[in-house]
Amino acid sequence: MLQIEPLVLITILVPWFGASVVWLIGDRYEKIQHVSAVVFSITAAISSIAMLWVYKSGTVLSFSMGSAYGDFTFISDGLGLFLSIVATVIGALAIIFSVDYMHGSAQLGRYYSFVLFFIGAMVGLVLTSNLLLMFIFWEITALCSYALISFYNDDPKAVAGGMKALIMTQVGGLGLLLAAALLFAYSGSFDINIFISNPSLFPSNILAIMAFGMLIAAAAKSAQFPFQTWLPDAMEAPSPISALIHAATMVNAGVYLLARFYPAFKDVPGWTMSVMIVGMLSALMAALMALVANDLKRVLAYSTVSQLGYMVYAVGAGDILASQFHLFSHSVFKALLFLAAGAVIHSVGTRDMREMGGLGKELPFARTVFIIGSLALAGIPIFNGFWSKELILEAGLEHGNPIWIYVIMLIVTGLTALYTTRCVWMVFYGENKLDRHIHPVGRNMKIALTPLAIGAFSTWILIGPFSKMMSSSLPVHSIQEVNLSELFNHVVFAPATWIALAVIALGIMTWFGRGTLTGIRQALKPIAGMAEASFGFEKINKFIVGATQGLGESLRITQTGKLNWNVFYILVTLVVVFAVLMIGA
Repeated sequence: MLQIEPLVLITILVPWFGASVVWLIGDRYEKIQHVSAVVFSITAAISSIAMLWVYKSGTVLSFSMGSAYGDFTFISDGLGLFLSIVATVIGALAIIFSVDYMHGSAQLGRYYSFVLFFIGAMVGLVLTSNLLLMFIFWEITALCSYALISFYNDDPKAVAGGMKALIMTQVGGLGLLLAAALLFAYSGSFDINIFISNPSLFPSNILAIMAFGMLIAAAAKSAQFPFQTWLPDAMEAPSPISALIHAATMVNAGVYLLARFYPAFKDVPGWTMSVMIVGMLSALMAALMALVANDLKRVLAYSTVSQLGYMVYAVGAGDILASQFHLFSHSVFKALLFLAAGAVIHSVGTRDMREMGGLGKELPFARTVFIIGSLALAGIPIFNGFWSKELILEAGLEHGNPIWIYVIMLIVTGLTALYTTRCVWMVFYGENKLDRHIHPVGRNMKIALTPLAIGAFSTWILIGPFSKMMSSSLPVHSIQEVNLSELFNHVVFAPATWIALAVIALGIMTWFGRGTLTGIRQALKPIAGMAEASFGFEKINKFIVGATQGLGESLRITQTGKLNWNVFYILVTLVVVFAVLMIGA
């Protein structure tokens, strides 16, 4: 008989235990490191899947930490469980893919340790109902992302990308920490479920501060407007890490945060409209930037920002099911795309699409799975992205006034089809521009890519159990159960669906008819130039990152350089903090 309590602990702690084991094995035993990482990640994935049979609403685990910190509580409702499965299953596939991708790489123990630590932290983040503990897990994911983006630490671009991600996501950390402090100050507890059930107990101004603080936190973590520029620079990480960040962990945390706290903040004046506008701007700007990018991984990174914009928009429109169902679809097809792109890059030795072309003949497996992922991304029937994206568009049309935001989101579907078609064509078709040897796709890469390709076809059929899990375990979110036939009827017979398909078809035809659209292309050159410059936000974000680094440099004078004194000051600070908290309690 399965018990939920040990499964929750296994899913969080097994990856962390695995991280320690892989680190201790040492890089002299590469094969053992590969095997150990795969075994620990698969164990966590199996444990998270097993929770599907015993999930429930409310607290399932509680550890008393005293009056200052409250109880460290854990839950297993549909929202948290679904994301823990995404993190562990896709994390396991990324590790299996890494067996070939990272073969012969230096510092393999450091790589696998941070990947496993990352997976466990993401599971903890979505399964805890203590906001302070959520903040701790939130910061651990930021640390892991920094370490993995900067994995090639002899590459200045990788180090800069990691620093940029760390600094910009810390803005989100401040928003979350502020919300946690206010929650404790006004309720004496960090319990999320108690807060969501009774938000009216908080003064309206405090609730508004918490709501917009959470929005800032979510936008920074999920690379949404105006923080969208850190995610493309994170592409200096190894490709399996790109898949992990974009599909399974880091960026999903922001969308999760908005969905989790939606019942508490939906009545805050201006909040839902702000959420929709953030999602719309992110989706539009990132789609335009993807259209002019030539780096294969950056195109997919901009695509992630854009698709996350759809999910954020759906939360603002009040449809949590549509938002999370698209997150589910996106996690599958984006992991497929990033890993397939990694296989291509590993084979040809370049990320520049202008140097590719005609690779479909040389890499037929990579071409097939990449096209499957691209069709799902573009929203082509019958792939999973079609069903979930249509649910979002229809939710926006029905509930997400004003109509002009919906129209822009509709335009973005056409832009998505256009940049996706451009990407596929430049990589796999046309003239082969490479004069170097092309390595075949490795066996372990194929093992990881195959289930994701199958999932891009089929995960939409899980709408029944998915919606049942959400509705039965999240009573305050007012999620309605939807079966497969209802999904089919709702999507296929909706006029909005056929309008969206027409816009998608127009986007595809625009690429193939680009030769006859020279005049339009010339007229749109100023917009293309702005998109290449990240609409000016790159300069703003560089200033913020530079100012933060400058402040850090100026504070170096506080460091004596003597380890004993540094440790002493740290311990004194911790004692003071604990004393203040205990007195306050």
